[in-house]
Order: sequence, then structure tokens, then C-alpha cells
Amino acid sequence: MLLVGDANIFMDFAVTDLTPSLFRLDHELVVPDILFQEELASRHSHLLELGLRLQVMSEGQVDAAQRLIAKHRGPSANDMMALTLASDLRCPLVTGDARLRAAAQAEGVELLGTLRLVEQMVLRGLISVDDASVAYDAMRSAGRRLPWNEVDRQLRRLRTSS
Repeated sequence: MLLVGDANIFMDFAVTDLTPSLFRLDHELVVPDILFQEELASRHSHLLELGLRLQVMSEGQVDAAQRLIAKHRGPSANDMMALTLASDLRCPLVTGDARLRAAAQAEGVELLGTLRLVEQMVLRGLISVDDASVAYDAMRSAGRRLPWNEVDRQLRRLRTSS
């Protein structure tokens, strides 16, 4: 399955040891090339080696992103590029950014987030529940904005099902 990511999702995982496992899921991750250059390249260029694919945005896609910027106040221009790409490719957008999530929902684009990806890693045996717990602790310590009540529920559910 193809997934379009925004910078936020990779920053959640960057504070953990889970980034390689993210790329072992049965998904192909893609981001707009401009988003990568402006937000990820300087500190996260290793994502390309792990399998992150860059998508050059067409003139039409840039125009569509500009229309979304005018329509949805709050998300960045790069966020709107990711939303446009996910919409055009008819695939889920992976983000934890609340403003981008709201725009994606308004545009009818399927969403995935950090919790869903971590859960998939556990269910596919790529990481243990303890690994997930340690990763969430690192995200919390780094000030990442996750729905912590949902994280706690997810970990309890995963522990009882394993």
C-alpha cells in the first residue's frame, strides 16, 4: 500500500529506534520532494536509504495545493502539498498534525497516524509491545504531541492480546 507522509510523522519516529521498522511494513512511503528538501533533508536524509520515495509535484498539483492553502488556514504549504499528493494518488495521508488532519478529513482523504503505524509494527511482529512502550516514552519525553490516553489504551490492548 502506498502512503503519503508529512514531516511530522517522521519526526515522531526520529526520537525512537523504530524508524527502520517503519520501512519494513508492507507500505511504500512517499513525500513531496519540496517537503523533503525544506523539512527533512538536513537532519533526516537517511530516510532515503531506508526506502522513502520522493515525488516531484506537477504544476497542476502545486496549483491544487495553493487552492487548499487558501481554503484551510493553519496547515503549512508543505502540508498542503502532502495532502494534495495523497488525494491525487488516492492513498492515505500519514500525519499526526492536528490541523493537517482536519484539512484531510474535510477533503475526504484517508488518514493514518503514529499510533496506527506502531500498532501495525507490533501486530506484524516487527517490534514487541515493550519496544512500542519504550518508543512512546521517548516520544513523550521529546514533547511529541500524541493522544496519550489513546497510547495508554493501545498498549494495554496490545499487552492483553499478545
